[in-house]
Amino acid sequence: MIQQNFNGQTETQLQVLSEISAISKTIGIEFWLRGGWAIDFLLGEITRLHDDIDLVTWIENRESLEDELKKAGYEKTLVKEEFRDRQTDFCKKKVEITFSYITRTDNGHLIMNGLPVWIWRPDSLLPQTFVLNGISVQVLNPKQLLEEKEVYERIGRLPRKKDSESKKILHQIIKEI
Repeated sequence: MIQQNFNGQTETQLQVLSEISAISKTIGIEFWLRGGWAIDFLLGEITRLHDDIDLVTWIENRESLEDELKKAGYEKTLVKEEFRDRQTDFCKKKVEITFSYITRTDNGHLIMNGLPVWIWRPDSLLPQTFVLNGISVQVLNPKQLLEEKEVYERIGRLPRKKDSESKKILHQIIKEI
């Protein structure tokens, strides 16, 4: 594990995540971590270097979130046309941040906004917070994180080495719950 071996990128990402957490609290919205940082918060330790920060919030929060992040110096980056209903990408201090947006269908299923074919687990949004390096955030359920990795493979995304490692860690976390 690299807990004691931070590099500048890791420290900057944690600073940005802390700032996003403070902004979210100020405007009264919840978000959940997903991806590699979610795994690290579930474990309470940093397992690897991360390329970016992946977050999830409700679609209703989009406008106020975008406004507040812009005020705080975050730059919106271009998103592919097919993802525009689902996410907003930002960059600050060379840290890439993706906010994905969720909603509920008319019959109550949790889905990624604009992607009704992928129904999320009902227990995807863990209510408790997890702490790492003094930062407290909510994360997606490890079962949802694992399901996400498996869905990506089923739709043809080639697994990366970090995906295989993440799946092993997630299986272990799930076993211990």
